[in-house]
Amino acid sequence: MRRNSLTLLVGALLLVIFLLLLFTFQVRQTEVAVVTTFDRPTGFIDQPGLKFKWPRPIQRVYIFDKRIQNFEDRFEQALTSDNYSVLVNVYSGWTIVEPQRFFSSFPAGTAAAAEPALAGLIESAKNAAIGRHPFTDFVSTDPKQLKFVEIENEMLNAVKQDALSKYGIGIQFLRIKRLGLPESVTQKVFDRMTAERGREVERLKAQGDAEAMNIKSAADRDRAEILAKAESDATAIRGQADAEAAKSFAAFEQNPELAVFLLKLKALEQTLKDRSTLILDERTSPFDLLNKPAAATQPRSDKNTRP
Repeated sequence: MRRNSLTLLVGALLLVIFLLLLFTFQVRQTEVAVVTTFDRPTGFIDQPGLKFKWPRPIQRVYIFDKRIQNFEDRFEQALTSDNYSVLVNVYSGWTIVEPQRFFSSFPAGTAAAAEPALAGLIESAKNAAIGRHPFTDFVSTDPKQLKFVEIENEMLNAVKQDALSKYGIGIQFLRIKRLGLPESVTQKVFDRMTAERGREVERLKAQGDAEAMNIKSAADRDRAEILAKAESDATAIRGQADAEAAKSFAAFEQNPELAVFLLKLKALEQTLKDRSTLILDERTSPFDLLNKPAAATQPRSDKNTRP
């Protein structure tokens, strides 16, 4: 009796498990599911949990991974707008945005099944974007001339629209991974870079010459201003000296003997200031002052003179 009860219990449990496998399926957090009814898509599920379905052949469930998938194209040659060859390799990340459209395009539902179509879209967008830009946008001695971000955005916008409308794929990012040059172009690139450096040297040299000219002009201008001011100050000083000399000359004209006496006195002072020993004729001017009495050497005052 116990054996029969245990057998019935195990059989019932197996039946429940079998029915669950037939009528339910599980969707994980990282998955989306497409449900088909008689092999025609009738709905998709993007919320995780335990879901119900009709058993085969009525309904089938296809599970897709909705995480970002990585894709990298081949390192291939492309032509720039000025007919230079470059080797470009890009990588991208994509997700399944519209599961029903993706299932219609790739019934296998795997990333490998979608990669050939994605490779064709990326290659076309890459060649078109590179063909719109000159070689200097990829290789240049001036970092400001490089336009990698602009080129990447052009490729991303072109691929994103086609991938979504045709395959239900959302392109999350697209970047240039490698950039190379064919051997036939390498020497031309070196020559161009050398020429660009030469032009940069000439530009810097011309800029330095212009700055030197400006500095020299400023120095000449300051020199002229300083000399003009000095000349003006000297003229003013000479004018004051001439005015003072005119006053002295007027006084000396009224008393010539005073002028002669002062000149002799100054000459004598200059001669004897170094304590020199002189042998000379005492009658020679200005040493004749040493021979005259003090009263005789004093000039006459204007107060003692009569008209």
